[in-house]
Amino acid sequence: MPDLILPGLIDVHTHLRVPGGEHKEDFATGTAAALAGGVTMVLAMPNTNPPLTTPDALAAALRAAAAGARCDVGLYAGASREDVTHLSGLAGQAVALKIYLNDTFGKLRVDDLPTLAVCFQAWPRERVIALHAERQSVAVAIGLAAVYDRPVHIVHVSRREEIELIADAKGRGLPVTCEVSPHHLFLSAADAARLGPLGDMRPVLGTAEDVAALWAHLLGGTVDCIATDHAPHTLDEKRGPNPPPGVPGLETSLPLMLTAVADGRLPVERLTALMHDNPRRIFGLRAQPDTRVEVDMTPWTIPATGWQTKCDWTPFAGLTAGGRVRRVVLRGQIVYEDGAVLAVPGSGQVINGAGLERD
Repeated sequence: MPDLILPGLIDVHTHLRVPGGEHKEDFATGTAAALAGGVTMVLAMPNTNPPLTTPDALAAALRAAAAGARCDVGLYAGASREDVTHLSGLAGQAVALKIYLNDTFGKLRVDDLPTLAVCFQAWPRERVIALHAERQSVAVAIGLAAVYDRPVHIVHVSRREEIELIADAKGRGLPVTCEVSPHHLFLSAADAARLGPLGDMRPVLGTAEDVAALWAHLLGGTVDCIATDHAPHTLDEKRGPNPPPGVPGLETSLPLMLTAVADGRLPVERLTALMHDNPRRIFGLRAQPDTRVEVDMTPWTIPATGWQTKCDWTPFAGLTAGGRVRRVVLRGQIVYEDGAVLAVPGSGQVINGAGLERD
Protein backbone atom coordinates (compact mmCIF):
# COMPACT_ATOMS: atom_id res chain seq x y z
CA MET A 1 0.00 0.00 0.00
CA PRO A 2 1.29 3.52 -0.76
CA ASP A 3 2.14 5.77 2.17
CA LEU A 4 0.31 8.69 0.56
CA ILE A 5 -2.17 9.17 -2.29
CA LEU A 6 -2.36 12.55 -4.02
CA PRO A 7 -4.37 13.84 -6.97
CA GLY A 8 -2.55 14.19 -10.26
CA LEU A 9 -0.34 17.24 -9.86
CA ILE A 10 -0.47 20.32 -12.12
CA ASP A 11 2.64 22.26 -13.10
CA VAL A 12 1.69 25.63 -14.57
CA HIS A 13 5.23 26.68 -15.56
CA THR A 14 7.36 24.46 -17.78
CA HIS A 15 9.55 24.90 -20.85
CA LEU A 16 9.21 21.91 -23.17
CA ARG A 17 11.38 23.51 -25.89
CA VAL A 18 9.07 22.86 -28.87
CA PRO A 19 9.58 24.29 -31.42
CA GLY A 20 13.26 25.02 -31.89
CA GLY A 21 14.89 23.38 -28.88
CA GLU A 22 14.09 19.71 -29.35
CA HIS A 23 17.68 18.70 -28.62
CA LYS A 24 17.05 19.86 -25.01
CA GLU A 25 13.51 18.48 -24.55
CA ASP A 26 10.39 17.62 -26.50
CA PHE A 27 6.80 16.81 -25.64
CA ALA A 28 7.46 13.07 -25.32
CA THR A 29 10.46 13.40 -22.99
CA GLY A 30 9.15 16.39 -21.05
CA THR A 31 5.84 14.73 -20.29
CA ALA A 32 7.62 11.48 -19.40
CA ALA A 33 9.56 13.54 -16.84
CA ALA A 34 6.28 15.02 -15.64
CA LEU A 35 4.71 11.62 -15.02
CA ALA A 36 7.84 10.42 -13.22
CA GLY A 37 7.38 13.41 -10.91
CA GLY A 38 3.69 12.79 -10.29
CA VAL A 39 2.59 15.58 -12.64
CA THR A 40 -0.34 14.69 -14.90
CA MET A 41 -0.92 18.13 -16.44
CA VAL A 42 1.64 20.70 -17.56
CA LEU A 43 1.36 24.19 -19.02
CA ALA A 44 4.26 25.13 -21.30
CA MET A 45 5.71 28.57 -21.89
CA PRO A 46 5.83 30.40 -25.26
CA ASN A 47 9.51 31.47 -25.40
CA THR A 48 10.30 28.94 -28.10
CA ASN A 49 11.87 29.44 -31.54
CA PRO A 50 9.74 30.76 -33.13
CA PRO A 51 7.86 32.08 -30.09
CA LEU A 52 4.17 31.30 -29.72
CA THR A 53 2.96 34.80 -30.60
CA THR A 54 0.94 34.04 -33.76
CA PRO A 55 -1.95 31.64 -34.38
CA ASP A 56 0.11 29.64 -36.89
CA ALA A 57 3.03 29.14 -34.50
CA LEU A 58 0.74 28.18 -31.64
CA ALA A 59 -1.29 25.78 -33.79
CA ALA A 60 1.89 24.03 -34.97
CA ALA A 61 3.08 23.62 -31.38
CA LEU A 62 -0.30 22.21 -30.35
CA ARG A 63 -0.10 19.64 -33.16
CA ALA A 64 3.32 18.59 -31.92
CA ALA A 65 1.93 18.31 -28.40
CA ALA A 66 -0.95 16.14 -29.58
CA ALA A 67 1.51 13.78 -31.28
CA GLY A 68 4.05 13.57 -28.47
CA ALA A 69 2.48 14.22 -25.08
CA ARG A 70 2.15 11.41 -22.53
CA CYS A 71 0.24 13.57 -20.02
CA ASP A 72 -2.11 16.52 -20.55
CA VAL A 73 -0.55 19.69 -21.98
CA GLY A 74 -1.69 23.28 -22.43
CA LEU A 75 0.31 26.09 -24.01
CA TYR A 76 0.66 29.76 -23.19
CA ALA A 77 0.44 32.41 -25.87
CA GLY A 78 3.23 34.96 -25.79
CA ALA A 79 2.82 38.74 -25.79
CA SER A 80 5.02 40.67 -28.20
CA ARG A 81 4.86 44.28 -29.35
CA GLU A 82 5.13 43.33 -33.02
CA ASP A 83 2.50 40.59 -32.79
CA VAL A 84 0.04 42.17 -30.38
CA THR A 85 -2.67 42.31 -33.06
CA HIS A 86 -2.82 38.50 -32.96
CA LEU A 87 -4.10 38.29 -29.37
CA SER A 88 -7.70 37.62 -30.33
CA GLY A 89 -6.60 34.79 -32.60
CA LEU A 90 -4.49 33.23 -29.87
CA ALA A 91 -7.13 33.21 -27.14
CA GLY A 92 -9.01 30.17 -28.42
CA GLN A 93 -5.89 28.03 -28.60
CA ALA A 94 -3.95 29.05 -25.48
CA VAL A 95 -4.69 28.41 -21.81
CA ALA A 96 -3.23 31.78 -20.74
CA LEU A 97 -1.18 34.77 -21.89
CA LYS A 98 2.43 35.20 -20.77
CA ILE A 99 3.99 38.65 -20.57
CA TYR A 100 7.71 39.07 -19.90
CA LEU A 101 8.33 42.33 -18.06
CA ASN A 102 11.96 41.39 -17.42
CA ASP A 103 14.77 40.03 -19.55
CA THR A 104 14.07 37.13 -21.85
CA PHE A 105 15.33 35.85 -25.17
CA GLY A 106 13.96 36.93 -28.55
CA LYS A 107 11.08 39.38 -29.01
CA LEU A 108 8.98 38.53 -26.00
CA ARG A 109 10.01 41.27 -23.58
CA VAL A 110 7.26 43.87 -23.26
CA ASP A 111 8.46 47.06 -21.61
CA ASP A 112 6.27 49.74 -23.22
CA LEU A 113 2.97 50.85 -21.73
CA PRO A 114 0.97 50.95 -25.00
CA THR A 115 1.57 47.23 -25.61
CA LEU A 116 0.79 46.36 -22.01
CA ALA A 117 -2.46 48.33 -22.25
CA VAL A 118 -3.48 46.46 -25.41
CA CYS A 119 -2.71 43.11 -23.75
CA PHE A 120 -4.84 43.88 -20.71
CA GLN A 121 -7.69 45.24 -22.80
CA ALA A 122 -7.71 42.62 -25.57
CA TRP A 123 -7.07 39.37 -23.71
CA PRO A 124 -10.34 37.74 -22.52
CA ARG A 125 -11.12 38.73 -18.96
CA GLU A 126 -11.84 35.18 -17.87
CA ARG A 127 -8.42 34.01 -19.04
CA VAL A 128 -5.22 34.29 -16.96
CA ILE A 129 -2.47 36.80 -17.67
CA ALA A 130 0.81 35.51 -16.20
CA LEU A 131 3.75 37.86 -15.80
CA HIS A 132 7.49 37.32 -15.47
CA ALA A 133 8.13 40.17 -13.04
CA GLU A 134 11.20 40.66 -10.87
CA ARG A 135 11.95 43.29 -8.24
CA GLN A 136 10.36 46.63 -9.27
CA SER A 137 8.43 44.93 -12.06
CA VAL A 138 6.34 43.15 -9.42
CA ALA A 139 4.92 46.55 -8.54
CA VAL A 140 4.11 47.12 -12.23
CA ALA A 141 2.27 43.78 -12.37
CA ILE A 142 0.25 44.60 -9.26
CA GLY A 143 -0.50 48.09 -10.61
CA LEU A 144 -1.82 46.60 -13.85
CA ALA A 145 -4.09 44.27 -11.89
CA ALA A 146 -5.45 47.26 -9.98
CA VAL A 147 -5.89 49.57 -12.99
CA TYR A 148 -7.59 47.01 -15.20
CA ASP A 149 -9.40 45.24 -12.34
CA ARG A 150 -8.48 41.79 -13.58
CA PRO A 151 -6.45 38.91 -12.13
CA VAL A 152 -2.73 38.54 -12.73
CA HIS A 153 -0.48 35.62 -11.86
CA ILE A 154 3.15 36.43 -11.00
CA VAL A 155 5.55 33.63 -11.86
CA HIS A 156 8.62 32.28 -10.03
CA VAL A 157 8.71 34.79 -7.15
CA SER A 158 12.17 34.64 -5.61
CA ARG A 159 12.84 37.61 -3.31
CA ARG A 160 11.67 38.69 0.12
CA GLU A 161 10.66 42.16 -1.06
CA GLU A 162 8.62 40.64 -3.89
CA ILE A 163 6.62 38.19 -1.78
CA GLU A 164 6.02 40.83 0.88
CA LEU A 165 4.65 43.25 -1.73
CA ILE A 166 2.39 40.51 -3.09
CA ALA A 167 1.17 39.77 0.44
CA ASP A 168 0.33 43.46 0.89
CA ALA A 169 -1.54 43.47 -2.43
CA LYS A 170 -3.55 40.42 -1.43
CA GLY A 171 -4.31 42.01 1.91
CA ARG A 172 -5.82 44.97 0.07
CA GLY A 173 -8.02 42.66 -1.95
CA LEU A 174 -6.22 42.99 -5.27
CA PRO A 175 -6.64 40.05 -7.70
CA VAL A 176 -3.06 38.77 -7.57
CA THR A 177 -1.81 35.18 -7.36
CA CYS A 178 1.75 33.89 -7.45
CA GLU A 179 3.96 30.83 -7.69
CA VAL A 180 7.32 29.80 -6.24
CA SER A 181 9.75 27.27 -7.76
CA PRO A 182 11.43 24.52 -5.73
CA HIS A 183 14.93 25.74 -6.63
CA HIS A 184 14.16 29.03 -4.86
CA LEU A 185 12.97 27.08 -1.80
CA PHE A 186 15.75 24.49 -1.55
CA LEU A 187 18.78 26.33 -2.98
CA SER A 188 20.33 29.74 -2.32
CA ALA A 189 23.14 31.97 -3.53
CA ALA A 190 25.57 29.82 -1.53
CA ASP A 191 24.60 26.83 -3.69
CA ALA A 192 24.99 28.92 -6.85
CA ALA A 193 28.67 29.35 -6.07
CA ARG A 194 29.01 25.59 -5.62
CA LEU A 195 26.99 24.58 -8.68
CA GLY A 196 28.39 27.11 -11.13
CA PRO A 197 26.39 27.14 -14.40
CA LEU A 198 24.26 24.22 -13.18
CA GLY A 199 22.86 26.57 -10.56
CA ASP A 200 22.21 29.48 -12.91
CA MET A 201 18.58 30.30 -13.63
CA ARG A 202 16.31 33.33 -13.91
CA PRO A 203 15.53 34.70 -11.44
CA VAL A 204 18.92 33.91 -9.93
CA LEU A 205 19.05 32.17 -6.57
CA GLY A 206 18.37 34.40 -3.58
CA THR A 207 19.86 34.86 -0.16
CA ALA A 208 19.10 32.74 2.88
CA GLU A 209 16.78 35.54 4.00
CA ASP A 210 14.91 35.35 0.70
CA VAL A 211 14.49 31.59 1.09
CA ALA A 212 13.19 31.99 4.64
CA ALA A 213 10.69 34.61 3.52
CA LEU A 214 9.39 32.42 0.72
CA TRP A 215 8.87 29.52 3.12
CA ALA A 216 7.13 31.76 5.64
CA HIS A 217 4.70 33.05 3.03
CA LEU A 218 4.22 29.59 1.54
CA LEU A 219 3.18 28.24 4.91
CA GLY A 220 1.23 31.39 5.71
CA GLY A 221 -0.88 31.30 2.56
CA THR A 222 0.52 34.05 0.31
CA VAL A 223 2.01 31.58 -2.18
CA ASP A 224 -0.66 29.97 -4.37
CA CYS A 225 1.28 27.43 -6.44
CA ILE A 226 4.47 25.41 -6.61
CA ALA A 227 5.63 25.52 -10.24
CA THR A 228 8.91 24.05 -11.43
CA ASP A 229 9.97 26.48 -14.19
CA HIS A 230 11.40 23.28 -15.72
CA ALA A 231 13.96 24.73 -18.16
CA PRO A 232 16.26 21.99 -19.49
CA HIS A 233 19.55 22.61 -21.30
CA THR A 234 22.15 20.04 -22.28
CA LEU A 235 25.26 19.62 -20.16
CA ASP A 236 27.36 20.66 -23.15
CA GLU A 237 25.44 23.93 -23.31
CA LYS A 238 25.73 24.48 -19.58
CA ARG A 239 29.47 23.82 -19.65
CA GLY A 240 30.06 25.91 -22.78
CA PRO A 241 31.44 29.45 -23.04
CA ASN A 242 27.97 31.08 -22.82
CA PRO A 243 25.86 28.82 -20.58
CA PRO A 244 22.12 29.54 -20.83
CA PRO A 245 20.13 30.03 -17.62
CA GLY A 246 17.63 27.41 -16.52
CA VAL A 247 17.45 24.08 -14.72
CA PRO A 248 15.24 20.96 -15.00
CA GLY A 249 12.77 20.30 -12.20
CA LEU A 250 9.74 18.22 -13.15
CA GLU A 251 11.01 15.00 -11.57
CA THR A 252 12.32 16.52 -8.34
CA SER A 253 9.57 18.98 -7.41
CA LEU A 254 7.28 16.62 -5.51
CA PRO A 255 10.10 14.61 -3.88
CA LEU A 256 11.60 17.84 -2.53
CA MET A 257 8.27 19.14 -1.25
CA LEU A 258 7.70 15.78 0.42
CA THR A 259 10.80 16.54 2.48
CA ALA A 260 8.89 19.39 4.08
CA VAL A 261 5.93 17.05 4.61
CA ALA A 262 8.17 14.44 6.24
CA ASP A 263 9.73 17.11 8.46
CA GLY A 264 6.29 18.19 9.68
CA ARG A 265 6.63 21.67 8.18
CA LEU A 266 4.08 21.25 5.40
CA PRO A 267 0.67 19.61 5.88
CA VAL A 268 -0.40 17.27 3.09
CA GLU A 269 -3.52 19.40 2.60
CA ARG A 270 -1.39 22.49 1.93
CA LEU A 271 0.83 20.52 -0.46
CA THR A 272 -2.27 19.42 -2.37
CA ALA A 273 -3.54 22.99 -2.56
CA LEU A 274 -0.20 24.26 -3.89
CA MET A 275 0.32 21.53 -6.48
CA HIS A 276 -3.23 20.70 -7.59
CA ASP A 277 -6.17 22.65 -6.18
CA ASN A 278 -4.92 26.21 -6.65
CA PRO A 279 -3.36 25.70 -10.11
CA ARG A 280 -6.60 24.12 -11.31
CA ARG A 281 -8.73 26.92 -9.85
CA ILE A 282 -6.56 29.83 -11.00
CA PHE A 283 -6.24 28.61 -14.59
CA GLY A 284 -9.74 27.14 -14.90
CA LEU A 285 -8.47 23.65 -15.69
CA ARG A 286 -10.88 20.75 -15.88
CA ALA A 287 -10.63 17.78 -13.55
CA GLN A 288 -8.87 14.60 -14.61
CA PRO A 289 -11.19 11.77 -13.53
CA ASP A 290 -9.83 8.62 -11.92
CA THR A 291 -6.35 10.13 -11.61
CA ARG A 292 -3.99 9.74 -8.66
CA VAL A 293 -0.36 9.65 -7.57
CA GLU A 294 0.82 6.95 -5.15
CA VAL A 295 3.79 7.97 -3.02
CA ASP A 296 6.38 6.03 -1.03
CA MET A 297 7.58 8.20 1.87
CA THR A 298 10.95 6.46 2.30
CA PRO A 299 13.73 9.11 2.23
CA TRP A 300 16.26 8.82 -0.61
CA THR A 301 19.22 10.69 -2.03
CA ILE A 302 18.64 12.50 -5.31
CA PRO A 303 21.07 11.14 -7.93
CA ALA A 304 23.00 13.15 -10.52
CA THR A 305 21.70 11.24 -13.54
CA GLY A 306 19.15 8.61 -14.57
CA TRP A 307 16.24 10.99 -15.29
CA GLN A 308 13.46 10.93 -17.88
CA THR A 309 14.18 14.49 -18.98
CA LYS A 310 16.32 14.56 -22.13
CA CYS A 311 19.03 16.69 -20.49
CA ASP A 312 19.52 14.06 -17.70
CA TRP A 313 20.94 16.19 -14.91
CA THR A 314 19.67 18.04 -11.84
CA PRO A 315 20.96 20.84 -9.60
CA PHE A 316 19.55 18.94 -6.61
CA ALA A 317 21.94 15.98 -6.79
CA GLY A 318 22.98 14.86 -3.31
CA LEU A 319 19.99 16.37 -1.49
CA THR A 320 17.70 14.13 0.55
CA ALA A 321 14.13 13.84 -0.71
CA GLY A 322 11.32 12.95 1.65
CA GLY A 323 9.52 10.56 -0.69
CA ARG A 324 9.20 9.36 -4.27
CA VAL A 325 6.51 8.61 -6.80
CA ARG A 326 5.72 4.89 -7.01
CA ARG A 327 2.73 4.83 -9.34
CA VAL A 328 0.69 7.31 -11.39
CA VAL A 329 -2.79 6.58 -12.69
CA LEU A 330 -4.24 8.91 -15.35
CA ARG A 331 -7.89 8.45 -16.30
CA GLY A 332 -7.82 4.91 -14.97
CA GLN A 333 -4.63 3.85 -16.78
CA ILE A 334 -1.31 3.18 -15.04
CA VAL A 335 1.04 5.58 -16.82
CA TYR A 336 4.07 5.34 -14.52
CA GLU A 337 5.15 2.59 -12.14
CA ASP A 338 8.35 1.93 -10.21
CA GLY A 339 10.63 3.96 -12.45
CA ALA A 340 9.04 3.04 -15.79
CA VAL A 341 6.95 5.40 -17.92
CA LEU A 342 4.15 3.31 -19.44
CA ALA A 343 2.21 6.02 -21.27
CA VAL A 344 2.95 6.25 -24.99
CA PRO A 345 3.53 9.49 -26.93
CA GLY A 346 0.23 10.97 -28.03
CA SER A 347 -1.81 9.46 -25.19
CA GLY A 348 -2.01 12.77 -23.31
CA GLN A 349 -4.75 15.29 -24.01
CA VAL A 350 -4.14 18.80 -25.37
CA ILE A 351 -5.90 21.60 -23.49
CA ASN A 352 -6.85 24.76 -25.39
CA GLY A 353 -8.81 27.88 -24.55
CA ALA A 354 -12.09 26.23 -25.48
CA GLY A 355 -11.50 23.49 -22.93
CA LEU A 356 -11.26 25.65 -19.81
CA GLU A 357 -13.93 25.55 -17.14
CA ARG A 358 -14.59 29.30 -17.13
CA ASP A 359 -15.43 29.49 -20.84
